[in-house]
Amino acid sequence: MKCLVCDREAKEKFCMLHDKAYRNVVQKFEDWKRATGISWKEYLKEVAENTFTGSWAKEVAEQLLSEHND
Repeated sequence: MKCLVCDREAKEKFCMLHDKAYRNVVQKFEDWKRATGISWKEYLKEVAENTFTGSWAKEVAEQLLSEHND
């Protein structure tokens, strides 16, 4: 199976690098939700547009947004 973001080998949806970013994005959502009441989709948009977000996390957020919009 290939990573949905970069086509590297993946065990599930993402390669090892994007999977780590995915886990971080998911883990941080609870903090953001508690603090702001933000929805998952709004959170992903914030992550993708934030200039301080790392490239791996941005790519994961963009992928998850595209899945959410399908």
